[in-house]
Parts: sequence; structure tokens; C-alpha cells
Amino acid sequence: MPKLGYLLPTRERVMEGHPETGLLLALAEKAEGLGFESIWVGDSLTARPRHEPLTLLAAVAGRAPKAELGTAVLLPALRNPVLLAHQVATLDRLCEGRLIVGIGIAADTPPIRRDFEAAGVPFDKRVTRMNESMRLCRALWAGQPVDWTGLWTVRQGTVGPTPHRPGGPPIWYGGFQPAGRARTGRLYDGWFPSQPKPEEYAAHLEDVRSAARTAGRDPAAITAAIYLILSIDDDAARADARMNDYLVQYYGMPAAITRARERCFAGTQEDAAAWIKSYADAGATHIVLRFAGDNERHLEIAARIRRALGW
Repeated sequence: MPKLGYLLPTRERVMEGHPETGLLLALAEKAEGLGFESIWVGDSLTARPRHEPLTLLAAVAGRAPKAELGTAVLLPALRNPVLLAHQVATLDRLCEGRLIVGIGIAADTPPIRRDFEAAGVPFDKRVTRMNESMRLCRALWAGQPVDWTGLWTVRQGTVGPTPHRPGGPPIWYGGFQPAGRARTGRLYDGWFPSQPKPEEYAAHLEDVRSAARTAGRDPAAITAAIYLILSIDDDAARADARMNDYLVQYYGMPAAITRARERCFAGTQEDAAAWIKSYADAGATHIVLRFAGDNERHLEIAARIRRALGW
């Protein structure tokens, strides 16, 4: 039975001129009460200003004491990994081992390139930085003094506390391209894309598992997840129009471009249920939903879909 997750609308609230966190925390509490097993927060610096994800998740941990908490997705290349290891370890202690670190390298767009420039990070080195950063975090999470020479230098470094979960929280990678799928299989604990169509998902998941087998890892230990955007309405045309408006406002580009790149559904509750189920049928075991506005209503609809699917 797949787990169902919910992405908080942090960017949307900032865009609306309502950066207060009270509603976000209430939405997290509502989602957990409706049976969502995980609650997620996105990441960006200047490209899409929003609440800092690890800080916000610390507050969510107190309002939603049962759900898993995750980043969808964090950009570790923008951060110092020693500081990141310390922050993540403390957050994992705070939520008592419920944390999932979803990571990515970000799309190649002018605003995101400016994010990297603002952080003093070479954009074309972001994959190398991400991979080394995560290796260094894991080394620090092990609890023994670390000597490290690479992009960062650490001499007998430790972080305290170590994470609640021995070895640290699971790291899910959002890579969709062939290199990203192979990278997930070699290095990470979950595959967390937002791009594959239902008919592509199973084959791409097998690529991840094949890479894991080649690397001598257990392919069954890698979580198969997916990140989806939905607009649900009894009137399918109205749902479609709302999706287009949402995408244009959020991404600042024609909706068709985003809909070709990200997996978006607009239509009725019945059709949404079939679409979500198609990913579960293809092998996804953790499905994270992001809504095109009207979050409280969409949460209720998603809860009804969950019951209808028997999850």
C-alpha cells in the first residue's frame, strides 16, 4: 500500500504576500489528521523565495508528531555540508527519526543560475558538490571524528548530536535523466522524480534498480517515490484552467512548458484517483502530492481518493 505525502505551499504563500507560518502549520496538522504519511517543504534562495525548509520542518515536527517530514527537494550544493550535517542531525533528533532528505541539482534556468551565483557556488560543478556534500554528511553522521580533504577540509570533525536514526536520515534523489537514475542506484536511498509519465515510471525505476545491483547494493532497499501536481474539480475544464493559471504564476513561463516537464493532472476526482493509482501500479511506494491552489479543499479530496483506493 503506497504512502501518501503532501507538499506545503510555502512559495505560494510568499507570492500571495502572506508569509506568516500559522496557516502552513495548520495545513500540516490537517494533512496528518487526514492520514497523509508525510509532509514536505521545497527549497530555493532567490529564484523562488520561500521559507527555509529545515527551519520550517522543525516547527512542523511539533504540529504533526506522526508523519514523516521531508525536503522536496533540498539543494545541498548551495550549502556548507558541515553546517548542513549539523542542522539535519538536530532536526532528525527533534522529529525522532522521521526525516527524509530529498535532494536535487535544480533545473538549468536563469533564476536558478543566479541562486548559485548568489551563494558563490559554480553552477556547472553542482553535481560534484552535491555528491561530495552528501558523502561528507554521512561521514559526520556516523559519530566518529572525520578527516576529510576535497572540496571541503575537515580535521577530526564531529557534529553533535548525531541523527536519531543511526547513520542519518535516508537521502532520496530527484534525478530523472539516465545519469540521475544511475546516480540514485549507486548512491542514494530513494528515487524521487517529478517528470516520468505513468507509462515510463516502471522502466525508469528498473534503471535505478539495475544501477543498484551493478553497484552491489540491494535494489529493493531503494524507495520508489514520485512527486505530482494536481488540480481537481468536478468541472474538468475549470480544473485545467486553474492548473494553467497556477503554473504561469508559479514558474513565470507558459504553462505548456511546465506541463511538458513536470507531471501535472487536471480533472475530476475519479480521474485523479486513476492517475495516482497508475503510479502505484507502476511501482511507486511513496506518492507526494502538490496542489494547484485551494489546499484545504484539495486535501479533503485527496483523503477521499485515498479511501476510495483502499490505501
